[in-house]
Amino acid sequence: MSTEHRKYGSIIDNISKEDISEMSFGLVVSQWNSQITENLYNGANETLLSSGVDEGNIFRLNVPGSFELIYGSKLLYESNTSIDAIISIGSLIEGETKHFDYICQAVSNGIKDLNIKYSIPFIFCVLTDNNIEQSIARSGGKLGNKGIESAICAMDMAVLNRRKLSK
Repeated sequence: MSTEHRKYGSIIDNISKEDISEMSFGLVVSQWNSQITENLYNGANETLLSSGVDEGNIFRLNVPGSFELIYGSKLLYESNTSIDAIISIGSLIEGETKHFDYICQAVSNGIKDLNIKYSIPFIFCVLTDNNIEQSIARSGGKLGNKGIESAICAMDMAVLNRRKLSK
């Protein structure tokens, strides 16, 4: 599904900058296809900052590839349990072998498992594209930037989680 014509928006109407400024976020970034993942990271990071997140409350961890996002996300959470949400950023581009399918499935399931195991949201910001052109289009190109969408999702879910925990 393309989000070319979709307006970025929050599902939570009354998130104040004060609420957001007290939150902290982790961004785990795959270095594989770094020209794509850096664009996704920049979109997510700039969105968090412009929404009021303090720069000192954004933690970045680089990992070699998308498969390592799972362990990197777990490691970042366990080393800083005050983080409100973690965004796992990666880019998988289909090649000639089944490796793409195996990695896509493993990363999807791994991030899903982190959401079940821990008490914070882990956000899936992994592009799974057929070619580099699709990745470019979704990482700041003509179809937007999934990093921006992931940051909005992370803030929404962090606020929902805090509201749930405070009741």
